[in-house]
Amino acid sequence: MLTSIGRFLRKLRIDNGEILKDMAEALGVSSAFLSAVENGKKKMPEGWIEKLKTIYSFTAEQAEELQAAVIDTNDAVELNLQNATPGNRALAISFAREFDSLDDETSKKIFEILKRRKGD
Repeated sequence: MLTSIGRFLRKLRIDNGEILKDMAEALGVSSAFLSAVENGKKKMPEGWIEKLKTIYSFTAEQAEELQAAVIDTNDAVELNLQNATPGNRALAISFAREFDSLDDETSKKIFEILKRRKGD
């Protein structure tokens, strides 16, 4: 089944006159791997967002579109806490534990805080 990321990548290829093999080579992976990402059989590797932005010189709109596709496609998020401060580690774990019980209003407030912090 084609994922949101898959639809985004396919449209990007078509808009740039590329075939699967072309994009796979640009990303440094096999055509089979890229196809598996598009079809939801493999997770999009970390670093691809920045790599795609660079390779294809994304507009702000395209960058937002890709981010939305990533959010829509991912069922799980992994956090590397190896270099996290004790406070950030506790925050991440607490957030994960409470995530399913957050109401929409609280989620929106947290999202707004994060957006302001990031400068969006």
